Amino acid sequence: MTAPVFVVDSLEGVGPGAVLTLDGPEGRHAVSVRRLQSGEDIVLTDGRGRGAAGVVLRTEGKDRLIVEPFEFPTEPEPAPRITVVQALPKGDRGELAVETMTETGVDAVVPWAAARCITQWKGERGAKALAKWRATAREAGKQSRRLRFPEVADAATTKQVAALLAKADFAAVLHEEGAEPLATAELPTEGSIVLVVGPEGGVSPEELTAFADAGAKPYRLGRSVLRTSTAGTAATALLLSRTGRWS
Repeated sequence: MTAPVFVVDSLEGVGPGAVLTLDGPEGRHAVSVRRLQSGEDIVLTDGRGRGAAGVVLRTEGKDRLIVEPFEFPTEPEPAPRITVVQALPKGDRGELAVETMTETGVDAVVPWAAARCITQWKGERGAKALAKWRATAREAGKQSRRLRFPEVADAATTKQVAALLAKADFAAVLHEEGAEPLATAELPTEGSIVLVVGPEGGVSPEELTAFADAGAKPYRLGRSVLRTSTAGTAATALLLSRTGRWS
């Protein structure tokens, strides 16, 4: 079994001979929940592509752990970069979508307040929901042993999503009526891929027009219609396989 991953603020300049301290909430989780002991393997990461793999030297109290790293793995910038624009699902299904997309390997998630979304992020409620998505991406990144966690952007309007699509090297809208399957689309090997996942009520005609004007065609995944909370994960897996990132 691979070593557990914990997050530190920075690993800038860390190299051979360093001794690192894990404290705060992460240290408490390592010591009091995971109950790591001296001699056990551990990986620290900044979530931005840097890692420090080593062993626990000792624990101090209930929330402090001293680590001696001996390897310094890195996770390079992905190519092509995959961003999923995720319409806001009902309840906690948004967190489920972020969790599974992170475990699969998505690079960025953009929450989207689509016209047909039942859920709308406003004020303090919206800020709390966004914080939950970001915390979910962080925890899922640790659980899946990633060194580079996906970015979760601020909630975007349809106009902002269209601008993002216009800059992409490949832009697509998942739609059950798409004439072309995503499995046969011509994909770039570099640059960025941006994929739009609509709400349970579907992408409105006005949104489809705006996205088409930005260069995003509708594509279908398969014969079955997936829920908004699972479509992004399935599409991410397909893209990772087809672009060679899973090879």
